[in-house]
Amino acid sequence: MKTLEDIASELIEDTRMQLLYAFNSVGKTRLSIAYKNATKDEDGAHTGIYYNAYSEDLFVWDNDIENDEENIRLNVLPSRLSRFHADLSENEIHTKLKPYRPSFDFRYNMHQDVERGIESISFFPMGKQPGDVPPIKLSRGEERIFIWCFFLAMMEVEDWADMQHRYIFIDDPVSSLDDHNMFVTASMLYGLIEKHYGERKIIIATHHVGLFSILSDWLKKGEKGSRYKLKTRFSILSSKHGEVSLKNHKDDVFLYHLRILQILEQARKQQDVRAYHFVLLRQLLENIASFLGSGRIGYVLKSIGFEDADEVARIVNVLVHKNVYYFESDILAPDNLAMFENIWDKLNTKYAFVTHED
Repeated sequence: MKTLEDIASELIEDTRMQLLYAFNSVGKTRLSIAYKNATKDEDGAHTGIYYNAYSEDLFVWDNDIENDEENIRLNVLPSRLSRFHADLSENEIHTKLKPYRPSFDFRYNMHQDVERGIESISFFPMGKQPGDVPPIKLSRGEERIFIWCFFLAMMEVEDWADMQHRYIFIDDPVSSLDDHNMFVTASMLYGLIEKHYGERKIIIATHHVGLFSILSDWLKKGEKGSRYKLKTRFSILSSKHGEVSLKNHKDDVFLYHLRILQILEQARKQQDVRAYHFVLLRQLLENIASFLGSGRIGYVLKSIGFEDADEVARIVNVLVHKNVYYFESDILAPDNLAMFENIWDKLNTKYAFVTHED
């Protein structure tokens, strides 16, 4: 019977980058801890950087109930990271936050002793200054996004990153995020891969089928797929009767095409088609192309009636390969919206997709 410690050892021995999918409660977080413990130096020092639920636990709200919530703040518990906080500027976190389009601003409250780092963080509505209004409490989703961006920025603090340089283990940065924020998170993870690939062992684990599917698609079929595909292991972590297993995943579609159809149809019905929906549409075209035995979306576009299929494919690729989810506005231009509708109508005329509401 395999344990999570056995799986951790298996991951250590495998030199490939790892993209893992697992349902909640299977043990992703415990696996990240097992991996961390198994890779410590003899003196107990960490050799890599990891992000998981324990990372989030370093941040605890002080609701200041005794003062009628006048000074709500997010306390930062002491940790090995505290002595590196002084090298982390607020602007660096703002840069990471910007693609998520936050509605809040924040300020550090530092300990007098610099080695103790940040004592707490106060949040304010965007555009407001401390003293103008009382601090606010973030929603759970906003809080997770902030903490994730905090750690993304910490990964660029040289002293910390240089000390723990062997691997990066990211466990489920996505939870209860909307589709736009899920795409932003996928893009940031892909950016981490591009930056550290070949220099550090990279492991990303998620329960989010969309995130797994999108990263799989980019790593296998993206512009740099030839670089990543053969040196990445795509796996499913599962547990049955107390035994944990890690099996290779070979299904390129992974049933996410069904969810894509739902999301696109809902967006059309609500007249709320955004730029990131073109990313989903292109992925749907790729899945159909794969099913038909072709790797080209132009092949699918031609099969559904586009005489200028290669030109339409070129336009779709240009729209998708912009970082559409980073735009100040993701509203589609009329011409692009018309193209989206035309492709969608021809797809449904040809293949008669049936979608259902959630």
